Amino acid sequence: MVRSVNVGTPREAAWAGIGRTSIDKVAVAGPVEVRRLGLGGDQVSDTRHHGGADQAVYAFAREELDWWAAQLGTDLRDGEFGENLTTEGVVVDDAELGERWRIGTTLLEVASVRTPCHDFKTWMGRGGHDSRGWVRRFAEHGHPGAYLRVLQEGTLQEGDPVEVVHRPGHGVTMRTAFRAAMGEPELLPRLLEVDGLAVKLRRRAEDHVAASYRSVGVVN
Repeated sequence: MVRSVNVGTPREAAWAGIGRTSIDKVAVAGPVEVRRLGLGGDQVSDTRHHGGADQAVYAFAREELDWWAAQLGTDLRDGEFGENLTTEGVVVDDAELGERWRIGTTLLEVASVRTPCHDFKTWMGRGGHDSRGWVRRFAEHGHPGAYLRVLQEGTLQEGDPVEVVHRPGHGVTMRTAFRAAMGEPELLPRLLEVDGLAVKLRRRAEDHVAASYRSVGVVN
């Protein structure tokens, strides 16, 4: 189910790469509008690297926040990793790319994978958490959560069940996609098995395959 719905708007932050950030998400009560590019009341700061239809809504499991809280020896609130949806009882990282979720009156599709950045690391440190080697540690744990695209606009709210209404069956999960993006490029060709693959992921996978062909002297 959806444990909390979290939104944030741009705030000035000298430490952020572009001087502002929306990573500080706070929980809101009641129905929240879900539009093609994200939740009502939520706004992306760095539109070059974040947001867009393939990254409209970010979901992260409460169970993973609890795991990290144990590792860090501190509490982590819902939304602290910048997620829009904090889920409970959903193994988000086992979702397949292209998997579809019915939540409230919306239909969402698992579309892309989060890669940890310097702003995420700095945000954790400013929150009083141990951010040493944060990007590496987050990558090694291999549980990135999921970016969702909006197939059907509507509303959702805390307490709504997450109903899986379609699972493609190709086996390319968020964990697989994350590993491919974070240091195991040999997995990138598997992403091309996914219909409707996010533009950035497809480009990366196709570039890798093309480079592999060139390295062995194969010309298309």
